[in-house]
Amino acid sequence: MARTKAEKEKIEAISQELIKLTGEFCDQYLDEDYKQLAEKLILKMKRKRQVPFLRGRVNTWAAAIIYALGQINFLFDRSFEPYVTASDIPKHFGLSQSTVGQKAKSIRDMFDLRYWHPEFSTQRVHDNNPYKDLVIINGLIVPISMLPPAVQAKLRRG
Repeated sequence: MARTKAEKEKIEAISQELIKLTGEFCDQYLDEDYKQLAEKLILKMKRKRQVPFLRGRVNTWAAAIIYALGQINFLFDRSFEPYVTASDIPKHFGLSQSTVGQKAKSIRDMFDLRYWHPEFSTQRVHDNNPYKDLVIINGLIVPISMLPPAVQAKLRRG
């Protein structure tokens, strides 16, 4: 079923507000990488058949988007930069941690977000991915470096 003009306008307005809120948080506490990932996730959410952020408060969704991205990118680990605590995000948006955590879980489940996600990992996490140079061949996990050079080149090109 096609969306009405009013529905499209509402989706666009909310998505722009989400981009603004997540962008402000990222400018203040995180970096450009997180800002771009948050916007990418928001744009992906708005293309869903049932747009999730049409229900609920915008600031809850904004906090949950950053929280979900942070969970899969080790944001709450002191050894990583940037770093914030798990309570910093809800506090910034004036929400409880349990509310944000529950909404973040729904986002992670909706898009199957996990550690080293190829689309939603920060550049640093992507670069440090311990699995990036492994492939499965006939059910066996093999380092790409063990394969013939022509196969390696083809796999790296994608």
